[in-house]
Amino acid sequence: MAIGPLSPGDPHSFSRPDDVAVSHMHLSLEVDFERNTLSGFVDLTVDRKLKKATTLILDSRDEKILQIIDQKTGISLDYSVDEPILSFGSKLSISLPKVPDDNLVIRIKYETSPSAESLQWLKPEQTCGKKLPYLFSQCQPIHCRSMVPCQDTPSVKVTYTAEITVPSNLVALMSAIKAGEPTPIDRSRSIHKFEQKVPIPTYLIALAVGALDFRKIGPRSNVWSEKEYVEKAAYEFADTEKMLHTAEEICGPYVWGIYDLLVLPPSFPYGGMENPCLTFVTPTLLAGDRSLADVVVHEITHSWTGNLVTNKTFEHFWLNEGFTMFVERKILGRMFGDKYRHFSAIGGLKDLKEGIEARKKDDPTTCLVPNLKGVHPDDAFSTCPYEKGHTILFHLETLLGGSGIAQLLLSVITWRIRKTESLRAGKWEKCKDSPFPRKKKVFDPFLKDYLDHFKHQSIVTNDFIKYLNEYFPDNKDLKSFDWELWLNTPGMPPLSKKWLSWDGQGDCPFQISDLSSFTAQQVKEFVALLLHESPLSLQKLKTMDKVYDLSSKTNAEIRFRWLRLCIKGKWEEKIVDSLDFVSEQGRMKYVRPIYRDLCAWEAAREQAIARFEETKSNFMYVARSLLARDLNLRE
Repeated sequence: MAIGPLSPGDPHSFSRPDDVAVSHMHLSLEVDFERNTLSGFVDLTVDRKLKKATTLILDSRDEKILQIIDQKTGISLDYSVDEPILSFGSKLSISLPKVPDDNLVIRIKYETSPSAESLQWLKPEQTCGKKLPYLFSQCQPIHCRSMVPCQDTPSVKVTYTAEITVPSNLVALMSAIKAGEPTPIDRSRSIHKFEQKVPIPTYLIALAVGALDFRKIGPRSNVWSEKEYVEKAAYEFADTEKMLHTAEEICGPYVWGIYDLLVLPPSFPYGGMENPCLTFVTPTLLAGDRSLADVVVHEITHSWTGNLVTNKTFEHFWLNEGFTMFVERKILGRMFGDKYRHFSAIGGLKDLKEGIEARKKDDPTTCLVPNLKGVHPDDAFSTCPYEKGHTILFHLETLLGGSGIAQLLLSVITWRIRKTESLRAGKWEKCKDSPFPRKKKVFDPFLKDYLDHFKHQSIVTNDFIKYLNEYFPDNKDLKSFDWELWLNTPGMPPLSKKWLSWDGQGDCPFQISDLSSFTAQQVKEFVALLLHESPLSLQKLKTMDKVYDLSSKTNAEIRFRWLRLCIKGKWEEKIVDSLDFVSEQGRMKYVRPIYRDLCAWEAAREQAIARFEETKSNFMYVARSLLARDLNLRE
């Protein structure tokens, strides 16, 4: 697909950072809830990498550019905005001063569009408090260009400062450290100042404005939310410091200063977003029993894998997410035992299998390193970089520990037999030993060195492979490793096909008479196993619900899988329950599969479309557009 003159280095950006690169951004913006716009200016500190370069090229989407000037001289600079290309926005070209200047600062005065895809504007009635409006951003993967003209590519990292003017009865937060207390400028408005000293890609710039309150949950952490959520959130995320400490043991020092959490309104389309200093999380994590806190471990892990060491383009997204899944499970293993780590990995493989089956056979986006030329990163978003990336790293950890995979498989199969026998007796807690050889002592030092070596950089897969080979120069298994098979072949990873053959092939877990000894994670996997089998009869579903009371579960992961199991079994009474679930929050992990399931069921299709049309304004842009596509509607 021809998409025009995008960067030869990044298929999703017009920018040319090899010629001229932005190193710092200063944002001065006013939040206007009446017009749903941000207006003001951004100062870009730029560096001519190519001394003869005459043009700074930026990414922009739907912004109104008012003026561009050279801050040193005050002279207006010529610029042009090209016609938009597909969903990538427009190329903004700025003619640079002819006289070379090592301290060149370009000021762009502009205003965002009311429909900017990076910004979610909520009316008071859409918030929990129902009295004041709310704004939050989501810039990953390439939506920052609709919030501020920038080099919107992860290959470029910038520091930033900001001055954000908001109504005085609201609080502003950013992916940065607050610089003092808010400064009133009149009776109704205040300026909030921020500073991010660690260079980050633009997709990590984040802003939230609302009637926010906070509770301190650790020496370097607060949890923020609307006051209606804040006590529940403080309880749910009380173990944050313990998670941070464990992550530092594995990854090295935490460099961001603070680690705060912000519980967003239900329309937030993801489980979490790893914005530095301020992780965004969905309220679906507030289960009341801390059983979904592993999402916070995932976002904490991004403080190293993704935020410090970053994929250079989103074709190498697995370097962010695969590494994060791998380290997340290592953290959970240290906190709760290796059994927890490996059980989570097996569940992830089932999610991967389902995600791949939802796409066409041999879909190239299921390669670990896909070719995304002409493909928006949102359209390629799936479980593949997460779980397929985790699997290759787990496999490498095993190989580099000196044990062949055959030995690993044999030990797992033996353990699987013992586990099945324990499950039959309802005694999971007695099966605590792990089948996996302890190879961490070899791979863990490499992991820490890798993160230290590439910190503050953006890299591609070959950078990782080269460093791995240099670190283990004499490993025979690594020399014969089939990178082509793992990185560029669509579908399931080769090792996972054998993993899946162990799990769910014995006696049906439906025969377990009592789930009371199961953790929430194990109940989730119990239901997930059934999802991969033939549909249960309506009678079996009703009996299961009567015995286990699954419909009353508040854990979103369990509820999600249970509702999908009911849809698969054509339980019509659960159609409304399913639609209520996808209407009360906007997390794409949940809403897209359920809407797809309902759309594929003739008895539910019209109700699903009607509910979507009724509630679509509550979804953020990316979720709304993808759901419309899932339902075969035009958005």
